[in-house]
Amino acid sequence: MQRFQGKVVIVTGAGSGIGEAIAKRFAAEGAQVVLAGRSPDKLERTAIGMPPGRVHLKPTDVSEEGEVEALIAFALARCGRIDVLVNDAGIASEGRIEDVATDEWRRIFATNVDGIFYASKAAMPHLKDTHGCIVNVASVSGLGGDWGMFAYDVSKGAVVNMTHALALDYAADGVRVNAVCPTFTLTPLTEDMQQDEKILAKFAERIPMGRPAKPVEIASVVAFLASPDAGFVTGVNLPVDGGLSASNGQPRM
Repeated sequence: MQRFQGKVVIVTGAGSGIGEAIAKRFAAEGAQVVLAGRSPDKLERTAIGMPPGRVHLKPTDVSEEGEVEALIAFALARCGRIDVLVNDAGIASEGRIEDVATDEWRRIFATNVDGIFYASKAAMPHLKDTHGCIVNVASVSGLGGDWGMFAYDVSKGAVVNMTHALALDYAADGVRVNAVCPTFTLTPLTEDMQQDEKILAKFAERIPMGRPAKPVEIASVVAFLASPDAGFVTGVNLPVDGGLSASNGQPRM
């Protein structure tokens, strides 16, 4: 498929994991892709094998408003337009509320929430021009809580409702806003969990499909939500969770 031929896509958090898979999926479908992330080395690794001339690297810390504004300006200067903004950049933190230092709380929100605010605000005038769209990477942790992940859960809950609010405010301008909500996915962010056989067994028990997600499986759903195939879809926080959210929480018999 070449659904994004002639389109320009910005992907934050493109240096690894889900963001890397998303960037590669859009490039494979014909898009010009602007890769944003804090590590230039990681962005360069993501770009390996992507179509020459259709990938543009812009090191960016999304927690800094000025850097995000520079990212949007860079995309316009290089590509002349913006059709899709994928807000993937995110970080995690463990602990109950008593364990979360104020500085850690602010660090989580600066990336997971402020970063989406900055990018969406700066890109919105240009998305209105192209009747483009935003796809946020939220989490099943924004749809329901986890034990011991207080700051992360609250930040992803904010992303879920930001998706709703943006979709309502900009539908009349022709801009769609949706989010994917992945479960446990095999990325560098979850590397510690992947090494723990007990944790893997617990997820296999809870997820009906019996395994974690792969980044490419999340990327394919992001591409769908950004494509004309989802032209009448906005304000959706779509679980990509192997059936996890189909359960009412009671144990398997």
